[in-house]
Amino acid sequence: MNLSTSLPTLRLGISGGNSLKRSALGTILAAGLIIGLGACSGSDENATGPDGQDSSDSITVVYQRYGGNKSLEDLLTRAKDQVEADQPGKKVELVPIEADSNGYFTKLALMNQSGSEAPDVMYEDSFMVKTDADAGYLAPLDDYLAEWPDWDQYLDNAKEAGQGTDGKTYGVSLSTDTRAIWFNKEIFAQAGLDPNWQPKDWAEILETAETIKDKVPGVIPLNVFSGKTAGEAASMQGFEMLLYGTKDTLYDAKTQKWVTGSKGFADSLEFIRTIYQEGLAPTPQQALDSQIDTVVATNWMPEGKVAMAIHGSWIPGAWLPGQGAEWPEWEQVMATAKMPTQTGASPNFTSMSGGHTLAIGAQSKAPRLAMDFLEAAFTQEQATTFVVESSGIAVRQDVIDDPAYQKSDSSFGVLSDVVEVTHFRPATSEYPEVSNNIQIAMEAVMTGDKSVKEAVEAYDAAVTRIVGKENTTAGK
Repeated sequence: MNLSTSLPTLRLGISGGNSLKRSALGTILAAGLIIGLGACSGSDENATGPDGQDSSDSITVVYQRYGGNKSLEDLLTRAKDQVEADQPGKKVELVPIEADSNGYFTKLALMNQSGSEAPDVMYEDSFMVKTDADAGYLAPLDDYLAEWPDWDQYLDNAKEAGQGTDGKTYGVSLSTDTRAIWFNKEIFAQAGLDPNWQPKDWAEILETAETIKDKVPGVIPLNVFSGKTAGEAASMQGFEMLLYGTKDTLYDAKTQKWVTGSKGFADSLEFIRTIYQEGLAPTPQQALDSQIDTVVATNWMPEGKVAMAIHGSWIPGAWLPGQGAEWPEWEQVMATAKMPTQTGASPNFTSMSGGHTLAIGAQSKAPRLAMDFLEAAFTQEQATTFVVESSGIAVRQDVIDDPAYQKSDSSFGVLSDVVEVTHFRPATSEYPEVSNNIQIAMEAVMTGDKSVKEAVEAYDAAVTRIVGKENTTAGK
């Protein structure tokens, strides 16, 4: 393929109903949406025959099956049916991987290393696009996107979800998300707590958890994902939801250096140590269950076993009709509160944003058919259905303008409001390895294997080893 195609620029105009504010969603996109992703070119050499046509009539589509939310699988199934109906003789095979995030990333990497198992289309967490493109697993899509009219509907920085530092695009964004504190109003009522609860700082979260522990025994007061089995859920919506509410950060974008010796890092680990060691969270054994993400979404929350959970805007997608954990009463039972900063200091609240893309494998023998599949999956109708069913936040203007999207999901008030204070994971290829060491530090303090001081020292040493001392800077 010719990879020199430049992409069109787009306005960041937002129109919205249902509390999806123009300024809020504009901010998430202007700030860098999901995360900025760099990549080197993947190779599609030998993917087509000598006449320039696909050398295969079939493609495989690999995706993660998790958490009771069938919206992704339903989207891919609709796209499969459309492609096979439009192109008789062509075949699309959907290949689900039932695993947590770390297990999925590992399996996908192994498949990409095998010429016989490498997928043609793959579901990619946005923070992995740069790493997988650097590894040569992904094909650039620029020629295709330049000829695809729907690409003009994507807001400018939404395109960055799959874009490399070389300016080439390796994936198309499905949606984005935010995170907040989900809480059970019925459990709060039993504990004598305000059903319109909005904590002002970390101390109030801990006080609320203590009250629930005392007044409603048998209920888990607060779930914060932690440890290696939770994978990126621990790093991002556990630890980083805390860290970015302090005065510190993981990575200084201005100096392009990783932060070590950070007080905010230590304080965030102390919060994790406190809730797990003082009985305000699941037991470490429960938290280290390989299916913890699914358990929280499909069991603990619908069954009233957890009072509060730091979780994402997508979580109701598992509870909607036709999904894996239908819960018709969820809107009456559950509410959301913004995650406060550590002391309530300006900007008062914080959140994290991420998202997923669909990408094409560099080893695909049918890249044109794979692109046809992406086009079928990313029509306006399909994109609207997907974000409504998955409780996602749209990244296309025509979806944002769609009344079906604007009136969907009663949780969008808080979860769109926090767009104005959201943060994004560092857009570097080192991040996945750094994230792994965040999980190690969290697990060490939650189980009591290390003190906070020891865990911080181990993390700082690991980061220095990963990126080099010259690429680190002292925290505040």
